[in-house]
Amino acid sequence: MIFVDGLPFSLKSSSSSSSSSKSQPSDLLVALMEHQVLVSATHSFKSIQERKVSASMDSKLITSSNSSRYVYLFQREYATVDPSLVHYVGTDEATTCVGVVIRNRKNGMTSVSHMDSPKIVDIGFSQMLALVVDHNLDADLDVHLVGAFEDVSPNHASGRSISQGKRDGYSIPLCRKIVETMQKRPEKFHVKTLCVLRHNTKYDSQGNALPIFNGLLVETSSGTLIPASFDKTSRCPDEIVRRLRVSSSHEDPSWQGKLLDTYDTKTDRFIIAPCSWTKHLVQIVLSLQSLSDSEILASCSTSPLAEGPEFVDNERRLWNYLIKNPDWRTTFPMRQPRVFERTGDGCWKRAGFSSQGQGT
Repeated sequence: MIFVDGLPFSLKSSSSSSSSSKSQPSDLLVALMEHQVLVSATHSFKSIQERKVSASMDSKLITSSNSSRYVYLFQREYATVDPSLVHYVGTDEATTCVGVVIRNRKNGMTSVSHMDSPKIVDIGFSQMLALVVDHNLDADLDVHLVGAFEDVSPNHASGRSISQGKRDGYSIPLCRKIVETMQKRPEKFHVKTLCVLRHNTKYDSQGNALPIFNGLLVETSSGTLIPASFDKTSRCPDEIVRRLRVSSSHEDPSWQGKLLDTYDTKTDRFIIAPCSWTKHLVQIVLSLQSLSDSEILASCSTSPLAEGPEFVDNERRLWNYLIKNPDWRTTFPMRQPRVFERTGDGCWKRAGFSSQGQGT
């Protein structure tokens, strides 16, 4: 169930501040977006300067041990981290996706995911909560949602028309599914930040909608939420393989409806769960190789005008890897995961390999 400002939230309880007497299921998202406590919290979040994260790490992220430990997540991944082992956890590159943070107030256990589809929300929440609640349904859980800019015309996405269906784009259905899932689950979700849709949208000089923020960073010890973006060196380890899993998971039935397993909470290791891909995916990639940059954006992005400058290069690097490794068993022999351990200087090393990955 959702709580706001310490109180259970429902359409009935919000009716006094609502201008409409109608109560449709999807109005839950509208009511939350209009709640003055959340509007104020979102304004406060947007006043924080975005943190630029690189492998060398901003000096503000360095801890007293002089070695800041963080976990980075790609699209459709999730990780639950122990604050005694990890200082920060974050994600970026979210345009129509949502960065979801769930933190147990009592023990600081923090789970972060990069949700990209309504289809993975139900099971995804169960995955995220498995180690956060630890069988205690009375645990108070702080929740932050960041991303999912307004990717359809405000005429269709604002006010009560947010509940209309066919022209909702990608962001609204995902946000709606997330809040409705929280409301129907038995856990106590205290929504603290709702920086999505119109609250996370700006416009360029041509009137194109763009996200204000596309990433976040959570300080696990305090639960502090920071707007963030990561450079190539900090999106690690195993960047290309992890990006490839996003595309290939659509063809792999073992990942249907699920977030991608990526990180082991107890051992503080990246355990990149295996994912298979087919010759059909390789053929698609071969057909995309000749496209221009603008055609790649139009064909491969849910929000071509909102993507970062690295989007096309990332796609081409992923395709090159797939063409060189058309058989998934080369990447995941015997369908075993790829395991990475932290080194003394905060980098990552492939278990059983001598080469180190960049980043902390």
